[in-house]
Amino acid sequence: MGMKILALVSEPVSGDVLKSAVGIDEAEDAEVLVIAPALNDSKVRFWASDPDGSIERAADVAEESAERMEEQGVDAVGQTGESDPLLALQDALTTFEADEIVLCTRPGGELNWLEEGVVDEVRERFDRPVRHIEID
Repeated sequence: MGMKILALVSEPVSGDVLKSAVGIDEAEDAEVLVIAPALNDSKVRFWASDPDGSIERAADVAEESAERMEEQGVDAVGQTGESDPLLALQDALTTFEADEIVLCTRPGGELNWLEEGVVDEVRERFDRPVRHIEID
């Protein structure tokens, strides 16, 4: 088995997305943990402490991403994470010693309010290579 990749996703992604980020051979030889943070789709839901819909959506995103990757030859499992993407990564790294982090975000104007600035923060906080790819 090759390197261990921790992929943080806000939308379902395929193995092709990961392959375009790290390379075909690297992705197909890697062990991948897909983390989908339970992002609240609005500040109102966040402040109203209504996480159920966000957790359910994150579970669906993690499961669908892992299934898509597996179908395209990438060894992946999916899990949900905290609503704060940085905490979701930190928690995942306590049990999954990733060699690299891949952040899959939506293009600029479509970012969830909790995703803003996350790429720079991850690069500053975690001592390992970080790749960022925008997904449509």
